[in-house]
Amino acid sequence: MNKKIKGIFAVLLTALSVFILAGCGNSSAANKVTTVKVGITGSDDRVWKAVNKKLAKENIKVKLVEFSDYSQPNTALDQGEVDLNAFQTVYFQNNWNKTHHTNIVSIGDTVIAPMALYSKKISNLSEIKEGDSIAVPNDATNEGRALQLLESAGLIKLDKAALPTPKDITENKLNLNIKQLDAAQTARSMGDVTASVVNSGVANDAKLNPKKAVYREKITAKSKPYVNIISANKKDKNNKTYKKIVKAYQSAEIAKKIKEVYGDYEKPAWNYKVLQ
Repeated sequence: MNKKIKGIFAVLLTALSVFILAGCGNSSAANKVTTVKVGITGSDDRVWKAVNKKLAKENIKVKLVEFSDYSQPNTALDQGEVDLNAFQTVYFQNNWNKTHHTNIVSIGDTVIAPMALYSKKISNLSEIKEGDSIAVPNDATNEGRALQLLESAGLIKLDKAALPTPKDITENKLNLNIKQLDAAQTARSMGDVTASVVNSGVANDAKLNPKKAVYREKITAKSKPYVNIISANKKDKNNKTYKKIVKAYQSAEIAKKIKEVYGDYEKPAWNYKVLQ
């Protein structure tokens, strides 16, 4: 092989190597995974694992960041420590924005989770006696919702406050002692009170059976403010990656997974007819 041919061969080989390397680089970039931090309360990740399987083809991965109480996930979102959160109801978010001057918005519904009145001491509302203690969550929105549950059960009457507190009780014929506790403590307090109003997530973690609840919240069109949501900072409400996460969540496969995991505790809210 003469020098001229060797030179041409070397140039072609170099060009081919550059092309192959460039192709590999583009492939690597195309396969880059975008990680999105999502704040939650509790440690149950079974539904989100299923969501992640659906997102894999989009090269998106949800990384869950667990918080121990309801006061932390919105602060973390507002400060940029997480990209989204998925723990609160519409009502809770609206109240948080009002009291903390934040701009957090809903980008998609997840589940509707009825509250329920649980007890280790009674099995029927008629067994509640004069002066009995009833525990309710102490954060504003969950407390108001719990009091409305007690009103619908016929135990108390409230004025027309949108978000009632114990001060809004206008009738309490049994002189019930309403004990305000952190939501996470409501299930643990059942040995100390006659009955306790417990959030679905807390009840699930405590392995309480909703079928054995003394009374359960009724889900109607008026329940829409209590739908759980995926939340983002307002500036990110049109983020394409976040929209893909919502789309993956609001799918038939995830609706089936929610039923499999939570049974009667929670129902998919995006296709729940009574809320339409």
